Amino acid sequence: QVQLVESGGGLVQAGGSLRLSCAASGRTFSSYAMGWFRQAPGKEREFVAAISWSGGSTYYADSVKGRFTISRDNAKNTVYLQMNSLKPEDTAVYYCAADDYTAAIVAGPYGMDYWGKGTLVTVSS
Repeated sequence: QVQLVESGGGLVQAGGSLRLSCAASGRTFSSYAMGWFRQAPGKEREFVAAISWSGGSTYYADSVKGRFTISRDNAKNTVYLQMNSLKPEDTAVYYCAADDYTAAIVAGPYGMDYWGKGTLVTVSS
């Protein structure tokens, strides 16, 4: 069993930066691929970024490529999402997810093994 808790959301002006964190409980964190999804009001949840269990492979949605960076620290059971050059269209609730397979996260959001409860990011223009 893995429990995920996101933090780091907030209000930021366009062009600014935020770093989200997702702290995981459980000793098996390092065996899971991890990912970030987001859901804007009135829209479906969408894939943002994924990272393999080792951190050796990362994947991004086209909309965030070059602006967001996903990373993980297996010693701290934590995955991060560094968000730079934020735009108003990045406004959403951001969710952390864990799954056995990185490919499943990239193809998500359905069928993830574990979800966090989300953290709200608001980007003002």
